Amino acid sequence: MAKLSTELQRHFIDEIDQLSPAAPEVNDRPLYLRERAVTLDEILALAGERTFGFLFVLLALPSALPVPAPGYSVPFGIVMLLLALQLIRGAEQPWLPQKWREKGFERTKVKGVVKAGIPWLRRIEAISRPRLTAVCTSVPGRTVIGIAIALMSISMMVPIPGTNTLPAMGIFVTGFGLLDDDGAISLGGLTLCVLGGLLTSLILLFGYETVKFGIEWIRQTVF
Repeated sequence: MAKLSTELQRHFIDEIDQLSPAAPEVNDRPLYLRERAVTLDEILALAGERTFGFLFVLLALPSALPVPAPGYSVPFGIVMLLLALQLIRGAEQPWLPQKWREKGFERTKVKGVVKAGIPWLRRIEAISRPRLTAVCTSVPGRTVIGIAIALMSISMMVPIPGTNTLPAMGIFVTGFGLLDDDGAISLGGLTLCVLGGLLTSLILLFGYETVKFGIEWIRQTVF
């Protein structure tokens, strides 16, 4: 099976760039593919047997990149939370409501995110290989991974700056380890998840104390 970066390069970049009025079809894929939105159904079809790991990597990618990608954190966070809960439950194949599977995202934006993310994917692929596989294949290992991803997905949905990027990076790296049964990479991703959880907790605590101080100041000043 081709590497993830190769699959994404072919599906979201190469084949789209080849489409032109002079070439109405490429590999039986019609010209309107350039304009048609990317749906979760299309992503699931591309995932094939790689399923959970593939989906976590691809859905976390926009928020994990060190470039602005607004509009992805909340919807993708919700999808990853649902997938993480299924992983905890021991599901072998992901399930998503049909309405979610038909949800579309602008293809040019997806292409831009994939293009920016491929160099990062290739860096991880260069060191990825099956090792410490129990972390990714055993029931306890997949349960811990599912819990970590669920918590990071919730963090991604918090509408406060700083609660998205590091948790998304944790999901991205953990999912990549899950994709290749590389327990070492997944452990690295879980470490990022712990750091992301700590950062989110500190941000929320700071916000709470700030609001508390503000309310107390207003009460003493005005009343």
